[in-house]
Amino acid sequence: MVINMGPQHPSTHGVLRLILTLDGEEVIECEPVIGYLHRGLEKFAERRPYAHFIPFTDRLDYLSALSCNLACAQAIERLAGIEVPERASYLRVALMELNRIASHLVFLGTFGADIGATTVLLYAFRERELCLELLEAITGARLTYNWVRVGGLPADMPDGWDAGVLEFCEHLIRRQEENERLLSDNPIFRSRTEGLGVIPPEMAIAYGLSGPTLRGSGVAHDVRRFWPYEVYDQLDFEVVTEDVGDVFARYRVRLREITESVRILRQVFDRMPEGPIRSKTPKVLKPPAGEAYSLVESPRGEISFYMVSDGSANPVRCHIRAPSFCNLTILRDLVLGQKVADVVAILGSLDIVLGEVDR
Repeated sequence: MVINMGPQHPSTHGVLRLILTLDGEEVIECEPVIGYLHRGLEKFAERRPYAHFIPFTDRLDYLSALSCNLACAQAIERLAGIEVPERASYLRVALMELNRIASHLVFLGTFGADIGATTVLLYAFRERELCLELLEAITGARLTYNWVRVGGLPADMPDGWDAGVLEFCEHLIRRQEENERLLSDNPIFRSRTEGLGVIPPEMAIAYGLSGPTLRGSGVAHDVRRFWPYEVYDQLDFEVVTEDVGDVFARYRVRLREITESVRILRQVFDRMPEGPIRSKTPKVLKPPAGEAYSLVESPRGEISFYMVSDGSANPVRCHIRAPSFCNLTILRDLVLGQKVADVVAILGSLDIVLGEVDR
């Protein structure tokens, strides 16, 4: 039997279509079909001034728009040789980690709901709402922020915002125990996720996986640690890994990374210096001829921008490496031989966003 899962299936979390060939309940073939959200964003970048493309990056990984903003801005800054004030770098890190927490909470809630643990969806979105209120207080938006500029940030944080973030961190750490009880200690949840969709470390590396999907296979690779940007090299945090490589391991990595993000946020506000929030940049930016590469550790893995300048106001080439696209490539190998009901759990554990898969 051949069935279509998607492109409007709720568990695909976007417009992904899987053509599944079944023998009874066993999956014997899987063909992912993508492209329903293709917008030609790389060509968009090449047809407008550098800074004008940053708002479009919100629509790549819309659950982590700030990571996309930063990866694009950093590539432009490296092309043009623009230095970012230290205070702006610290505040950028705070925004990245808040966005990571919000994204991982979406994963936590929707992944639980995908496999029948619906209660945690309500709890995770309750904490995410507090996180979004903090992001809204500084950026004015709740999803597509457009809050990173070439040379820094458009404005400093409002008065008392840092205290609000630290209060949220205290609250979130207490709630983490609740999430552990609801999912990690749930025997039904564990029976649906343990030993399922195992990715050996050498296979994860061969497919170019990154982020929690890679670290769930025991590979301790994190851009924030190994190619640090902004001020991550001045902060103490653990690169979270799990050794088993199954669906449960990938869930555990994301859950533990929330705690590490809280640890980073506390250090940021303890060390953030006073000073300007943005460097002076020309109104019409014309970087010298050359090329630049920028990569950022988003909640889904390495998102990177490669830009080439010929000295004009527009880049002549822009290429985007999207972690969701690379992580999705392994799906077929993971679901072959599995029950059709387990496809939802395996796909959910990859935590893809179709906006950046299709670009």
